[in-house]
Parts: sequence; structure tokens; C-alpha cells
Amino acid sequence: MRKLKLAAVAALCLTATACSKDGGSSGEPPASAPAPTDAEKAAALAALPAPYNTGDLSNGQSKFALCRSCHTITEGGPDLTGPNLYGVFGRQAGSKVGYAYSDAVKAAGFAWDAEHLDKWLSNPREFMPGTKMTFAGLHDPKDRIDLIAYLKVETGYKPAP
Repeated sequence: MRKLKLAAVAALCLTATACSKDGGSSGEPPASAPAPTDAEKAAALAALPAPYNTGDLSNGQSKFALCRSCHTITEGGPDLTGPNLYGVFGRQAGSKVGYAYSDAVKAAGFAWDAEHLDKWLSNPREFMPGTKMTFAGLHDPKDRIDLIAYLKVETGYKPAP
């Protein structure tokens, strides 16, 4: 009788797993769309305003490696030490639901755009005293342009029509 109960519970678990959206294989939300192709990324880059339309996505991706330990950029990705950055452009600073921002960021009073992000990336603690972000900054303007271009292409940014 006990083996029958265990078999029934196992079957129920398998059925529930098979019915889940991602097959139950991970705790990650299912991907909403396939990753953009290189051609789509090149088109997205070309559609950006200057100087970001001339950004080097490879260098931007390389510079994002400095951010990756604290931030994710995929749609529906988790917050880490820092918030997920998908959809960051146009989002009010300090407003991502579920993330515990510093009082300084919550009181910033602006929406993230390339100009604010450039100042932030240059030196976050100088740009916004009181932030809990410990990143020392990217001092090379070209690296910041490349990183911002990369983030725009990878985080769902859509230029105004």
C-alpha cells in the first residue's frame, strides 16, 4: 500500500511538472521571445540617436561584464545586488517594483535616459551621493557610449517614432 501511495505522489509530481510553462526545469521565468539576431542588433544600433548609433556593441558587452555580478538585463530576469536593467530607459529612477533602492535613488526625480546613465556610469557616488552602488565608474567616455549602446540594444529600448 505504501509503494502505491509513493507511486501516486510521484505521478502527480510528474504531471504537475509536465504542465508547467517551462517544463519545470528551472526557477527562471520562460523566455518571452527569442534573442535578437546579429542583424536585428545592428539595426537596433543604427536606429539609436548619436553618438550611441556608432557604439561598439562588443566593447559594450565587455564593459557590462563589470556590471554582471550585480545586474541582469534579460526580460523578467532577477534582481541581484542591483536591480534588473531590462526596460531601464524611460523608467523613473528608484521605481522598479520589488527592489530596495537607497533613499538617494528613490528621491532622484528623473527617468533614466542616456545622459543620466552616462553621468551615473562615470562616477555613481559623485553623481548621486548616498547611493548604495559601490561601482567606481567608467572613466573613458567611449566605453560609456559603448556600454549605453549595448544596454539600449539588449534591454528592450525602443526609440521614439
